[in-house]
Amino acid sequence: MGTQELEQSNKSRVIKVDSLDTWDFYLTQAKYKDCPITVHFTASWCMPSVAMNPFFEELASAYPDVLFLSVDVDDVKEVASKLEIKAMPTFVLMKDGAPVDKLVGANPDEMRKRLDGFVQSNRVHLA
Repeated sequence: MGTQELEQSNKSRVIKVDSLDTWDFYLTQAKYKDCPITVHFTASWCMPSVAMNPFFEELASAYPDVLFLSVDVDDVKEVASKLEIKAMPTFVLMKDGAPVDKLVGANPDEMRKRLDGFVQSNRVHLA
């Protein structure tokens, strides 16, 4: 990995959730700060999921007021089953610790559209 790639990976705004405790911690923080959350449920063996990673990173950079979490369903099964994740990739938009929208499949345009709407509704809610 070159220096530039290393710097870029260090600047990632996507937080990898590696345990139920980590999940609970970020959910609590986001609730406390009234921060919306976007979660990418992924699996290392699922090519469409892996292919969506750079796009998810791009979204994270474009929406600084949103917390972006990545959950590997094989690493954190409890979270995946709690949110009834059946296929990868699945993207879940959350507010106050509860899911408000779910998109199943690798569809960047639809994901961006839903995230735009989600962020706009949160701005109206905060105003």
